[in-house]
Amino acid sequence: MRAREIGHFMTMALLAAALSFLSACSENTGDNGQDPDPEPIYSDIPLKAAVGSVQPMTGIVFWSDNRLCSSDLIQLEFTYIGYDEVVTKPAPESWNWSRVEYLLNRAAAHGHQAILRFYDTYPGKATTVPAYIKSMPDYKETKAFSEGEKTHFPDWSHPALPSFILEFFQRFALRYDNDPRLAFLQVGFGLWAEYHIYDPGENPGINFPAKAFQAEFIRKLDSWFRTLRWSISIDAADASNTPFAEIPELKQAGFGLFDDSFLCRDHGGYNHRCFVFFGDGKRLQAPVGGELSYYSDYDQKHALDPAGPYGISFEKMAAQYQVSYMIGNDQPDFQPAERIRQAGMAVGYRFRVTAFRASPTDSLVTVENTGLAPIYYDARIVVNGIRSAESLQGLGPGQRKTFAVDSGGGSPLLTIECDRLVPGQRIEFDADLN
Repeated sequence: MRAREIGHFMTMALLAAALSFLSACSENTGDNGQDPDPEPIYSDIPLKAAVGSVQPMTGIVFWSDNRLCSSDLIQLEFTYIGYDEVVTKPAPESWNWSRVEYLLNRAAAHGHQAILRFYDTYPGKATTVPAYIKSMPDYKETKAFSEGEKTHFPDWSHPALPSFILEFFQRFALRYDNDPRLAFLQVGFGLWAEYHIYDPGENPGINFPAKAFQAEFIRKLDSWFRTLRWSISIDAADASNTPFAEIPELKQAGFGLFDDSFLCRDHGGYNHRCFVFFGDGKRLQAPVGGELSYYSDYDQKHALDPAGPYGISFEKMAAQYQVSYMIGNDQPDFQPAERIRQAGMAVGYRFRVTAFRASPTDSLVTVENTGLAPIYYDARIVVNGIRSAESLQGLGPGQRKTFAVDSGGGSPLLTIECDRLVPGQRIEFDADLN
């Protein structure tokens, strides 16, 4: 090959290499030579905030007729309801939900949410079994002294009663599963729907539902309540009267637990064993609640003392069981308002923003749950009105997570939003970012 041809060949090779390089650069950076998706530049956003009140769906709970139930000491109002307050006739179109509506509306008008518990048996009273079932000729209730009072007990041997209970909760779920006025539902059987009859004792299939029906009841509610968090008494751990020991998979259903003798003298014995029976994981799935012990007047009077009634404070025991709420209806008779508020703020979830960084287009927000329990409903980090894709729901105690939000800017506004709140409720957070 002559020198001129060699030179021409080398020139063409160099030109081809240059064009290939420029083409690669164009593909990587765009036609104008700039990266079309540059890494956002984040700035630390100063943020100061503090939780100053009891948080929604947590705290000390008053009964709905308490003289202070409209105060800001609480976020939750509790009421028992008998089945016959809704149902007197078999036709569902004749069922009257006005009592439920009244209680939900009353709580919401206070800027609170309700906790309801439907019951069939109460000491010294007739059962709340609907009248149309009681009028059936082969339905036979029993009577006995219980808690020192003459008490009526349902006839669980009659098929109409279990059938009604299932229909009732299915229809209740259709109406209220997504209702923000209702925070939690408590369910059960026996005295006060607490899964026990101390006297004359449980007789499954007679004055107490048979185990087979109880298992069906748990499975059905687990399928019907897709949003609403529901709970049963820790006394359901009793293997002689309930099916959970024989059918361990029932414990995986989505129910929470309530303990109606919290802080009692023997809490570290029987009550603790009941909690252990259901397992620690249950506390992250659905709320733990209950009521301060009524075993004695002393229990009530000293429940919120610094050392509690028996040497352990309310806050310490609440932390042990990851409590979200606790009924303390009589506490205004024994404790000042600020002590009740303090106790209420000590339970449930509590969020702290530990980092807030923003670019012109998006934000990164790191949140830690410094409380005792998760929030059990969907809640989102919000920046300038734009919600995070991921939820705070399920963020456990001591856990921390960073949430991405498609909004930023130089002075972004950060809030937390939850659709399971009523007007006037707001989820607060702590922050001390410079």
